[in-house]
Amino acid sequence: MPTISGLSSRIDAEFSAVEQKVKKLQVEKLEAQAQREKRLEQLGKVFDELREIWRPRLELLVKKFEGRVQTTPRVVPSTREATFNFQSRLARVCLKLSAFADRDIQRLILSYDLDIIPVLMRFKHHDEMEFPLNQVDKEAVSKWLDDRIVEFVQTYFSMGENEIYLKDYMVEDPIAHVSFPKHAAAATLEWEGKKLYFIGEETRQEFEKQQGKVRK
Repeated sequence: MPTISGLSSRIDAEFSAVEQKVKKLQVEKLEAQAQREKRLEQLGKVFDELREIWRPRLELLVKKFEGRVQTTPRVVPSTREATFNFQSRLARVCLKLSAFADRDIQRLILSYDLDIIPVLMRFKHHDEMEFPLNQVDKEAVSKWLDDRIVEFVQTYFSMGENEIYLKDYMVEDPIAHVSFPKHAAAATLEWEGKKLYFIGEETRQEFEKQQGKVRK
C-alpha cells in the first residue's frame, strides 16, 4: 500500500516542477524584454539614419505649400509621424506620413494616409512599405516617399480640376466654408426658402445654433 510519505513526495515533486516552470518563464520573459529593448535601440538608430531622407523632403513639401499647410510632428520611441493639414476651400485635407515598428519591433513600416472630406473623387487613401529592421533599403525608402509626395500633389490639384468639371453642381457649407458637389452633402437644411448643404451633421447643427434655432 502506498504510504503517506510517498504521496507527500509526489506532491512535493509537482510543486517543484511548477516552481521550475515559473522560473523558466521568468528567465525567458526577462530575456525577451532585453532583446526587445535592444531592437528598440536599433530602431532609434534607424530613425536617425532615415531622418536624412525624410526631413528635407517633408520640409520641401511644406515650402511648396507655404501659407497653406500646418504641420504637427509626433515623436515616441517606436514611431515618427508628421501630420499635414492643408487649407483648401474645396475640402478638409489631412495627410499623415508615419514610420513605426510592428508590435515585436522586428519590422519597420512606412505608412501614407490621406483623408479628404468631403470626398470629391477617387484617390489613394493608404499605402505601406515594410522592411526587416536590420535590412532597411534607404534608396527604396527615398523612392517610396518621393512617389507618395508627388501622388499627393497630383491628388490635391485634381480637386481643383474636379471643381471646374462640377462647377454647376458645387455648393458651399456655410459653416466650414468648403465647396463640394451637392451629391456629397452629408446633411441639408431648408432655411428661409433656400436649401443649404453641409459636409456633416456637426456643421448643420452649428449653423442652427448660430441662428438660435437648435433642434431638440
